[in-house]
Amino acid sequence: MSTHVAARPVQRVKSVPIHRALPRLAREPAHALAEFAREADGEIVRLGLGPFRPYLVSHPDHVQQVLRGDWTNYRREGMFWRPLQRLLGTGLLGEDESWEASRKVLQPLFTARYIAALGEVAAKTIAARIEELDEYAQVGRSIDAADEMKTIFNRVTVQMLFGDRITHEEVGRLATAFDTAFASINFRLLMPFMPYSIRIPGDRAFMKAVKTVDEAVLPVIRKERVNPGDGFEIVSELCRARRHDGAEAGEKQIRDDLVSIYVAAAESSATTLTWLWPLLDAHPEVAARLHDEIGRVVGAGPAVPAHVPKLRYTRMILQELLRLYPPGWVAPRMATKPVELDGVRVKAGTQVLLSPYATHRLEEFWDRPLEFDPERFAPENQERRHRYAYFPFGAGPHQCMGRHLFYLLASLMVATVLSRFRPSLRTPGPFTQAPAASLRPQQKIELDLVRVERVRGDAR
Repeated sequence: MSTHVAARPVQRVKSVPIHRALPRLAREPAHALAEFAREADGEIVRLGLGPFRPYLVSHPDHVQQVLRGDWTNYRREGMFWRPLQRLLGTGLLGEDESWEASRKVLQPLFTARYIAALGEVAAKTIAARIEELDEYAQVGRSIDAADEMKTIFNRVTVQMLFGDRITHEEVGRLATAFDTAFASINFRLLMPFMPYSIRIPGDRAFMKAVKTVDEAVLPVIRKERVNPGDGFEIVSELCRARRHDGAEAGEKQIRDDLVSIYVAAAESSATTLTWLWPLLDAHPEVAARLHDEIGRVVGAGPAVPAHVPKLRYTRMILQELLRLYPPGWVAPRMATKPVELDGVRVKAGTQVLLSPYATHRLEEFWDRPLEFDPERFAPENQERRHRYAYFPFGAGPHQCMGRHLFYLLASLMVATVLSRFRPSLRTPGPFTQAPAASLRPQQKIELDLVRVERVRGDAR
């Protein structure tokens, strides 16, 4: 049953013409949406993109209506979704039966008990990679923060999904393919109205990347469906859960579910954590408090899942990081019937763009919205904000099931790195968003690693 928030009186819908909208979106798409929202004081904005004129929705009241109150009318369909569905399929990103079937199968995999089991595997994988970085610190070799975050989260995610069913070579190919896919899809997202019969920049690289993903994932699924293992890796769980599906339908559904989880756990987490290091460098008082907490809780490391509940300030930092750099910086929806959104008549078939990146920067709901301040998420400050002013994992029935897994993996990664090293920023900022589907930095973020000598003690 739909529940609507109280309507707020609005003036005539503000519009951004194509000559202003398109160049800004092409340079820094997330930042452009945030600026459009700020200039409109959070009111609904219509973006002129030639034949395509979506509404930008940023006010928490409007977000609540789209994602919760009237969510069945705002569906993940239309031109914006077509490029993503070519990679991710229609499982978790679908609607109706495909989404319900995937959610029913995947929900048991995100219980506290199952996540704890995955956490033990993740902790060992993270610790092994951080151990390898000792050599970098010894010879003074810097690391590329984006590449290192991808390496760590890629290893962790592949281990959770497939165990040892994929070779190290295929792991590398998968990581490169996903990286290419998200870098090359940008033109399609900016110009979703372009027919696929017309090739535009990035198409060839994108389709090649999708083919690489399928060549790595599908053989594992086929083998597992014929001879299902008894492990707790996600591919085994999915194949067991769908063993009564038809061969072709089950294979595609499992593939789509696995790829969706991979993107959420590896690509999104790695991209978000990349932004942490320049923020800590720019805020030494936050970094000092973080180092102190990790020293007390984890000691010489490595971090294990039992440490995570005690890393309270670490979680506050991650929450603030997600406010500034939410991985899903835009969430398109399509109205399936004529509807009124706070006095604005939205026709059926119209695209509506929600952007956590934009909503998280509205001055009406966030004091000093551009500043990095983890204290916003101290327990005593949690009740002061609008419930839909913060939605880095979406909201409503389609809210991401993996949000608890993100906090576990990200906490383990940050705590293990900082129990062993003091990263320092080598490259100067500022760092801006690259024109890509994920919220990745345009510039390289290089870090020097300084070894921290600690004695293993009670904290371990």
